[in-house]
Amino acid sequence: MSPQLTLQTPLQIPPQEIPGYLQKLWSQDQSDNKGANTFCLLVWHPAWMEQKLVSTGRINGPVIGVQRSDLIDEARKIVLEKDLPHSTPPLAKEVFNSFKTTNISKQHEDLRGQHIDSAISQLQPRRLITLAPNLEQGHDLETLVAAYCPLPEEGGGNSACGDVIVLKGDTNSLKEGLCIVEELIPEDLPSWLWWNGSLDEDPDILSQLALPARRIILDSALGEPSHCLNVLQERIKSGQAVNDLNWLRLRTWRETLAMVFDPPNRRDSLSNIVNLDIDIQGDHLVQGLLLASWIADKLGWESTLEIEKEGQSYRTRFKRPDDLMVNFRLMPLPLGNPGINPGQIIGLRLICQSTTNEKAGLCVILASESGECMRLEAGGVASMELLEEVVPLQNSPVERDVALLLESSRGSTSPLLSNATPIARKLLNLIESKK
Repeated sequence: MSPQLTLQTPLQIPPQEIPGYLQKLWSQDQSDNKGANTFCLLVWHPAWMEQKLVSTGRINGPVIGVQRSDLIDEARKIVLEKDLPHSTPPLAKEVFNSFKTTNISKQHEDLRGQHIDSAISQLQPRRLITLAPNLEQGHDLETLVAAYCPLPEEGGGNSACGDVIVLKGDTNSLKEGLCIVEELIPEDLPSWLWWNGSLDEDPDILSQLALPARRIILDSALGEPSHCLNVLQERIKSGQAVNDLNWLRLRTWRETLAMVFDPPNRRDSLSNIVNLDIDIQGDHLVQGLLLASWIADKLGWESTLEIEKEGQSYRTRFKRPDDLMVNFRLMPLPLGNPGINPGQIIGLRLICQSTTNEKAGLCVILASESGECMRLEAGGVASMELLEEVVPLQNSPVERDVALLLESSRGSTSPLLSNATPIARKLLNLIESKK
């Protein structure tokens, strides 16, 4: 069983008094109250959709900032009610903007920052600071502080191992309160920023919170694709430790593809790839471009400056080290009832064809379900050796993915992500030139 943390009743304390209160709480002469020597996690946590659905009475409160099932289900109902395209992700801004906050229900409890998912709590963060902007304007800054400790059955005694600080208010009041945040970050511990929202929103706040020495967790699937890749590339180029949840969700695709070509008799086929097709859910292109860019980087392909648009798909070519060309097609598919993560890959097809041995053809198909395998098979590959694998879509809670990054990151950006991002950015520039 994962350790669960119990929170003391939060105290509402004026912002200017928080540093003194915490210093007293963790005073060295209180030997039974030494804080955990772990890390500090700073979270931007708007939960706009949940706030709107709770405030209009479409789902029950409190607001906890979790992608819970009733929130997703209600958002899917709105997609149908408002006659939005069925391929619209349930938490997309189009869904949020499609209904207004009329008939506001009674005041609801807001537990953002106080509800700690067990996947994160078991890492025992020394300090968890949450910035929780209110949907409605006119809210002055409110600050809450609480200490927490492990439950006795999980090995905890009376000693507190961390604290929770929550800053609530509208966006303007939070901006005014940012000056207090840096005072609350322990200088002797690693600090992380989890930007738990769209990369399109509040760039000024993101810049102020994402200091160069701070490790950042973001999601390049949330926001306009061009802006997402710009932020990703700029942060990586600056030398900051960047962790992308969208890239993390690609791990099973990368691992499965690597295992397919691991046998010695298939490795030569990697130098004979002539076609690469990637299918994605909806029209958010970033994840598909990142996977293609990872493949191109690993195999030494160079991108060209040509791009064609055929219906909904985009076609371009890479040049292999032997100067032969690889045809690449990215196909956005308007599937109904999509996942909550925009642009997830649902299928990949690689065709390998030797110029010296026509009988050595190989077709590799990876897909999220058997139906997608069958669709990709219908591409004139009957004469080739066919290898198929089903790669389950990653639908783990975002908190679990964040905990994985917190636990495994060494404070630097993955070299694979660093190399893939500028290639993906170049490909997206070509695509946008055709829009």
